[in-house]
Amino acid sequence: MTPDLVARLTRLRRELHQNPELSGQEVQTAARVADLLCEAGADRVLTGIGGHGVAGVFESGLPGPTLAIRCELDGLPIQEVADLPYVSQTDGKGHLCGHDGHMTMVLGVADALGHKRPNSGRVVLIFQPAEETGHGAVAFRADPQFAGISPDIVLSLHNLPGLELGAVELCTGPANCASRGMQVVLTGKTSHAAAPQDGVSPAGALAKLMPALADLGAGGDLNDDYALTTVTHANLGERTVGVAPGRAELWVTLRTVSDQRMTRLIDEAEAMVRKTAQDEGLSVEISYDEVFEACVNHPETVSILKRSCVDQGIECRLVDQPQRFSEDFGQFGKSAKAAMFWLGSGRDHPQLHNPDYDFPDELIPLGAGIFTSSIRQILG
Repeated sequence: MTPDLVARLTRLRRELHQNPELSGQEVQTAARVADLLCEAGADRVLTGIGGHGVAGVFESGLPGPTLAIRCELDGLPIQEVADLPYVSQTDGKGHLCGHDGHMTMVLGVADALGHKRPNSGRVVLIFQPAEETGHGAVAFRADPQFAGISPDIVLSLHNLPGLELGAVELCTGPANCASRGMQVVLTGKTSHAAAPQDGVSPAGALAKLMPALADLGAGGDLNDDYALTTVTHANLGERTVGVAPGRAELWVTLRTVSDQRMTRLIDEAEAMVRKTAQDEGLSVEISYDEVFEACVNHPETVSILKRSCVDQGIECRLVDQPQRFSEDFGQFGKSAKAAMFWLGSGRDHPQLHNPDYDFPDELIPLGAGIFTSSIRQILG
């Protein structure tokens, strides 16, 4: 990658950083990406996939596999506090997970493909919406347009604070934990605060469930039996001193290494909630949001990524544990040989979703280089 291209991509990354859009609202980001793919010379640019998703298709004109490289469009509902000349221009929104950098690297791949197509097959560059909520990949794959670009192999990355700047970690098998938000509503009956015995309060059930659900998944080693339950929100009654409460709400995040363990954890948590509600004379509603299935790396694709790191002179370590955070990239592994690698943002770099996080621009040519090297390996 030439110094001029690196400088141009850096300016682009900072432009994207200044203009974050939340999950499901990525209208301007998607339009900007589509324009850039057209400028790069993509043979086809598909828009509106699964919401605001975009895909750029680069054809070789010869038979061969379809290789996809996937990145994310969305930012976060977090106020950025970093002292940067290109700080977010939208209050309460920020690219504080690095999706601006991920998009820029994939657009760097588009530039390379515009100058030289693969020798066989085709490359599809996927810009997926709504990763942060867990809705994007499911909707992208369910869109009828996806059938026409369905890949055989899918690559992706995520930058990783705490790992040395520019180093790569890879694992075979489980790569990112499954997680989901469990929302519990307990309903009884209000009463005057002077006569609480004439109502049915959920206070006792809430007090029991908060520690009991936390104990249900205590974390520990990231093995097949790993389970972590984290109470994230609780609410009891209304903001009044005259009414004994009749409603309570409890939000809990469930997290496991595998989807199979998640199924067991859900059964255990729901059984506990329903029994407690029954014992306290309450009705209960349970729902789920931000559902992420486990992300599992295919061994063949991991080998390709490892060789690409060697080809680019990048340190690559194979690890035997997944990341605790979740990723909806796992959806692509249901129909393709998918793998994600982690690219170090620096040992002392602010954590993902911190209000002062910023994607390191030094990673742009590294990530793009690994992807382009992988294209050469697979498609020539």
